[in-house]
Amino acid sequence: MAMTREQALLEYVLRLGDNALILGQRLTELIAHGPELEEELANANFALDYLGQARMYYAYAGQLEGAGRDEDAFAFLRSDHEYRNLLLVEQPNGHFGDVMMRQFLFENYYVLQLDALTRCDDGHLAAIAARALTEVRYHLRHVSQWIVRLGDGTEESHRRVAESLERLWRYTGEAFASDEVDDVVRDTLQGPDPETLLSIWRKNVKDVLQEATLTMPEDGWMAGGGRQGHHTEHFGYLLAEMQHLQRTHPGAEW
Repeated sequence: MAMTREQALLEYVLRLGDNALILGQRLTELIAHGPELEEELANANFALDYLGQARMYYAYAGQLEGAGRDEDAFAFLRSDHEYRNLLLVEQPNGHFGDVMMRQFLFENYYVLQLDALTRCDDGHLAAIAARALTEVRYHLRHVSQWIVRLGDGTEESHRRVAESLERLWRYTGEAFASDEVDDVVRDTLQGPDPETLLSIWRKNVKDVLQEATLTMPEDGWMAGGGRQGHHTEHFGYLLAEMQHLQRTHPGAEW
């Protein structure tokens, strides 16, 4: 049975919310672990940006679903297979180069996705995208500078960030693997076309990597399944920590 426009929009909004929530959670894990005070403050602000975006997406998802679920229910009261985030954003923080490379690869995609969504036929989603786009464009400028600084820095920083790139590259293809949700949002709401985004993403990523004296990896096998609820072994630990308080004290308000 074909997916309706309403079903596809709800699923798409949840994917956006889950990406923002899970990446925001990963960034909050780094608070008090920054390499310098300025970066510590930047990271904390980026985490808050993503959590704020997640709230907007989940609030809209609750309206679309019409079942009485609110932001907290979507964030804290779902099981792991109900989350639809990309595998890339759930990858563990590792060292600083890992964090910067994960942000760089994802945010290059996310900026393009948000920009396209500002012109979609759903006014509410377009407004959320416009607000998020302003924030993420700044994130991307910041992290791109770090990629160049690490890649074209010392021999050690170059080696480590190059390893980060190789390790995370396998998680990039999922964002551009179009499925029925993407197709319906593209065809009925004038949403993003993943194939179009891919060509722009590759150019933008390659330009920065070249400046950083890093080599773009060859495309090989790509991991997937996150958008269908199939996650890596890291996800359960992340979810347990994130949901602990809400599940220990159901319905608590603070």
